[in-house]
Amino acid sequence: MRIALFEPEIAGNVGAILRLGACLGADVDLIEPMGFEWDDRRVRRAAMDYIDHVTITRHADFDAFRSAIGSRRLVLFTTKSTQSAYEFDFTADDVLLFGKESAGVPAAVADICDARIRIPLRPQVRSLNLATSAALALGEALRQTGTLPSV
Repeated sequence: MRIALFEPEIAGNVGAILRLGACLGADVDLIEPMGFEWDDRRVRRAAMDYIDHVTITRHADFDAFRSAIGSRRLVLFTTKSTQSAYEFDFTADDVLLFGKESAGVPAAVADICDARIRIPLRPQVRSLNLATSAALALGEALRQTGTLPSV
């Protein structure tokens, strides 16, 4: 299982997701450009020493990322979907894609994804924080596929 971030804008979110990947055993793909410098201290502060326990791959752009993941299924998490993440059948080699905090992904990227799903929310709110969304999504995907780390 992999988490992919499309042009992330907030260093702290990336750091938190790197820590999530380290703790739950998911590799993290960062699709550039990012809205901050890679050596931003906020990334390391949020990831803490866990950053050394996650495999991070940076991609120059979406095309480079798409080439790198090959035929793996690309599952986009978006507020523009009606398919619930809790009614979706994940597979162990899925790539969970999340868009940039301010705008998600462009239509051209959404169109080539294999699936578009959402985390159900109350109607009076718009969206969750990126790191929170990634945690809920990865947890459900790992639960479904039986690949959660053992305690």
